[in-house]
Amino acid sequence: MQLVRLAAGVLDQTPLDWDGNRDRILEAIRQAREAEVSLLCLPELCIPGYGCEDAFLSPAVEEMSWRVLQEILPACRGMIVSIGLPVSLRHALYNCAALVVDGEIVGLVAKQHLPGDGLHYEPRWFKPWPDDAVAEVVRGDRSYPIGDLHFDCDGVVLGFEICEDAWVASRPGRELSTQGVDIILNPSASHFAFGKQEVRERYVLEGSRAFNVTYLYTNPVGNEAGRAIYDGGALIATGGKLIARGKRLGFEPVSVTHAVVDLELTGMAQARLVSYRPEIEDEDPCRVRSSFVWPELEDAVETELVPAEGWETSAAFKEEEFTRAITLGLFDYLRKSRSYGFVVSLSGGADSAAVACLVRLMVDLAWDELGREGFLSTLDYIPGLGAARTPAEATSRLLTCCYQSTRNSSDTTLNAARAVADAAGARFHHLDVDSLVDSYVGLVEGALERQLTWERDDIALQNIQARVRAPSVWLFANLERALLLATSNRSEAAVGYATMDGDTAGGLSPIAGIDKAFLRRWLRWLETEGPQGRGPIPALSAVNAQQPTAELRPPGEGQTDEGDLMHYDLLDAMERAAIRDKRSPKQVFRLMRGRFPKHSEAQMLEWTERFFRLFSRNQWKRERYAPSFHVDDENLDPKTWCRFPILSGGFDRELRELREAVAKRS
Repeated sequence: MQLVRLAAGVLDQTPLDWDGNRDRILEAIRQAREAEVSLLCLPELCIPGYGCEDAFLSPAVEEMSWRVLQEILPACRGMIVSIGLPVSLRHALYNCAALVVDGEIVGLVAKQHLPGDGLHYEPRWFKPWPDDAVAEVVRGDRSYPIGDLHFDCDGVVLGFEICEDAWVASRPGRELSTQGVDIILNPSASHFAFGKQEVRERYVLEGSRAFNVTYLYTNPVGNEAGRAIYDGGALIATGGKLIARGKRLGFEPVSVTHAVVDLELTGMAQARLVSYRPEIEDEDPCRVRSSFVWPELEDAVETELVPAEGWETSAAFKEEEFTRAITLGLFDYLRKSRSYGFVVSLSGGADSAAVACLVRLMVDLAWDELGREGFLSTLDYIPGLGAARTPAEATSRLLTCCYQSTRNSSDTTLNAARAVADAAGARFHHLDVDSLVDSYVGLVEGALERQLTWERDDIALQNIQARVRAPSVWLFANLERALLLATSNRSEAAVGYATMDGDTAGGLSPIAGIDKAFLRRWLRWLETEGPQGRGPIPALSAVNAQQPTAELRPPGEGQTDEGDLMHYDLLDAMERAAIRDKRSPKQVFRLMRGRFPKHSEAQMLEWTERFFRLFSRNQWKRERYAPSFHVDDENLDPKTWCRFPILSGGFDRELRELREAVAKRS
């Protein structure tokens, strides 16, 4: 047997937080050493943080990353550690993993495939490294090999696939397998999205099986830079079997997942393959040799598949995953922005109720994992929070809710808002803003010398009610040094069904990446079941019983969101077909007619036109939304996923041709 104890370190880093990032790296090394680990892999670009954006183009960032690496080296004695940082060579910047052996840098592996789609813009800052290329990088009075390298550490051969390298068809692992590599390290910065962990597990397992290696995958955790959430979820596989699985979406800033593997087993499996054809070269320019004393281990090697546990086995998996992703994002945003809490403008409807409940769940889940002492010490900068003895008391300090009524508001929504605030443990305020609305309307009527009426001025009279509520909640947020949370969702963003500087007001928009149909489903689940280990919030029944409504028109008109727009399930299906799948108006119309046959052709034509016109007309609103969490790789955020011109032809010709085609058939 050739037994090796190896580990994946998961870190919650922050861009350009040099001391904090260094200290978390050192803590991961300490935990690995305590577990008697010989080989530790840390996430991609973990020294500066993955989300530095255009700061990567500053030479000072590369220089500081190298200086911090020198500060870490002494802690790596007696171990092999992979540490991520940017490295410049010949006026180009590369995304690299430094392999440190016994406290010395033995080489730098440069990433070969750079993601440039959706959330990622790596080609803006980095250059891809060419296959089989090797060079030297000079720092101070020393030079180091850099490039497409693998490492022979006293007979144990290590190779790398850095994040995207493993997602492409021409992944480097195939070439590494012909070089007799025993272990492939994958330091990643792979953002959270629904269902994405299943894909990661597939390429880790298949890589370990097809290449007959031990495969070590690690990833950051937490809300690193504001929008992207990382879910951790370290994986260790050998010979096609997953033998260790780290926690996902946890609140601990550092965790280490380790396992013992028998490298002899994967070597023998490769030797048995008739198809295996190793590269035979006396001098391989891509191989770096270094000495390292591997400790002798007597541990039994467990190679059974490790199943998922806890909430990841839930029948309501997406609801659980959403809950944990958003609450982790809120917790990190709170502490990294040094805010004192959150303010939510509660309307008594689904969106604002969801945001308030997510704040309470943030407290509950973080308290459960970190314990009272860990929770309070993490947020020890917040005045008065240290006296909290329970999650409910902590929420009372951290969450303020405000219901602002006009003559068009109902007792139903007031009572629903109060019930949600009470269930969440929030402080609750009820303000009557009718006099403010009347004041603005009166001022404008005087200037125009005419009366504003619902028949003539419908949208303007609706919007002034939404906008007049923003100054009050901003005042609460300012007084409390808290984050004002906007409450708009993705379905509204698609068609601009939101009042700018009204319900879009806020510094963070936690549910803007979620469609309304799923959000309502999540609220019903939260009312009756709730997250594993926490239970339901029955008070949501008062919200879930209502039809979504803005309550901006006079009560007698029976205003509802779906009456103003269309059914939310249809709207969401149309958005995915038109925006995600880039279908034309004619194609979308045909798809929706087939999927929703109960609606007439004339009605579907009206809704299709409405969607495309509203979508193209309201790009400027999406550009102005507060930062939102990226939780779905099918969203509308123009800064991370979906770019569209602010000014466009508005699909005029396409919609005209659609109308003509429908008219010919009728």
